[in-house]
Amino acid sequence: MNAQTVQETIELVKGAYTLNKTVTTANDLVAYDLQAPAKNLYPVVTPLRNKIPRVPGKGGVATNWRTVKAIIGSGYDSSPWIPEGQRSARMSYSTAPVAANYVTIGEEDAVTFEAEHAGEGFEDVRATMATRLLQKTMLKEENAILGGNGSLQLGTPGAPALSAAGTTGTLPAATYSVKAVALTLEGYINSSVAAGVATVKNITGADGQQYTLNGGSSNISAGATQAVTLGQILAATVANVVGAVAYAWFVGAAGSETLQAITTINSATFSAPLLTGKQPATAITADCSANPGLAFDGLITTAFNPANNAYVITLPTGDAGQGTPLTPSGKGSVEEIDMMFKAMWDLYELSPTVLYVNSQELQNLTKKVLTSNSAPLLRVNTDAQSEQPFRLAANGTISFYFNPFTADGGKMIPVLLHPKVPPGTIIGWCQELPLWYQNNQVSNVAEVHTRQDYYQLDYPITKRMWESGVYAEEVLAVYAPFAMGILTNIGNG
Repeated sequence: MNAQTVQETIELVKGAYTLNKTVTTANDLVAYDLQAPAKNLYPVVTPLRNKIPRVPGKGGVATNWRTVKAIIGSGYDSSPWIPEGQRSARMSYSTAPVAANYVTIGEEDAVTFEAEHAGEGFEDVRATMATRLLQKTMLKEENAILGGNGSLQLGTPGAPALSAAGTTGTLPAATYSVKAVALTLEGYINSSVAAGVATVKNITGADGQQYTLNGGSSNISAGATQAVTLGQILAATVANVVGAVAYAWFVGAAGSETLQAITTINSATFSAPLLTGKQPATAITADCSANPGLAFDGLITTAFNPANNAYVITLPTGDAGQGTPLTPSGKGSVEEIDMMFKAMWDLYELSPTVLYVNSQELQNLTKKVLTSNSAPLLRVNTDAQSEQPFRLAANGTISFYFNPFTADGGKMIPVLLHPKVPPGTIIGWCQELPLWYQNNQVSNVAEVHTRQDYYQLDYPITKRMWESGVYAEEVLAVYAPFAMGILTNIGNG
């Protein structure tokens, strides 16, 4: 290479390096400002799990107890009169044996070695995995305590009743077929119009073994048909199904119905063109409402079971798609809740100690109670000596509900939100039996009876990953199922 060639090469190199005379962020010669650790933006709300006592069991496949349901006086049950010098006849008892089978709940997760090493300096991924694994198990347990279903089969709903009326709809003129599927609380949580009604899920465990879970849906009803002209609104209602808190609606030409809506009342209306690409009615082939042998009955399922004598009221169907809203009493209360309180006192001489509601029903309760008839609605507290104008806080809501039907002159009952109580349902629960249930031997109205409480399994290394599971063997033992009340099928309004 001669001197001229060398010089030309040097000049070319200089030219290349002088193209970018300034280093900017566009050159990507920058640090990465990553905040550690990861921010967990998910709620872990488990009020029932946190409040219900956990009691260790004593082995076996079930926890068993006997209930003395009544003590029955001789002669006339309530008349104590005895002639002079004579003895009374002997009293008798009404008893019943009860058994609740233990089941297993749990969840698993894993972290690869590479993920662990890559997370160094960011977070301890094995530790955070364990925390999130425990939290998810707790969330699943909360759902089970509220709405687990091991015994109550929904069966097959009756065919819907249909009608068409109005002039404001945009539903194309046609003859439509409508079918309905009832949903338990688990079914309502597991289902959506986008994802479809939950039926059966085949699950492959981390050990490679398979099992199936039912999603909480009934079998599908027979179809009913209705001719609709342009402008009319199609309305459908179905007879209430015991144990259901929601209903899924399949609409379309006969034989081609698809999922169009899920409601928390037993009616629906359709005024616009049908959604396309949704789950077909042919996907529903069996009653998948319960998981016998795998699940225990939660509070809602226990209350819905007619044999348990809980106070359960399903509001009338009302206007299709609207249902029947709660009724204001005109004296600062709600008729249906007052009736529930009165009935629970008349039947069992007890009162709920808490009302669990959805955000929709909290709003509805507030609207029914805070009316012009429930004055005074506003109280202003201000310092007469202050030169500052008084200030008001906007909005108000119901935080307590007064129950006058108690032996001690009345009780203030907290009204609490629960994220998994569905719209259209209100739960009243007596968490502690009153003092006049003397010698009841029921220190807890309900217990999570644990054969083996939460335990974590760290599996032997067979792959280049850390595998872990959190499990518990338990059952919800509800000793006084009559101490619950449910209002359901409540319309929004």
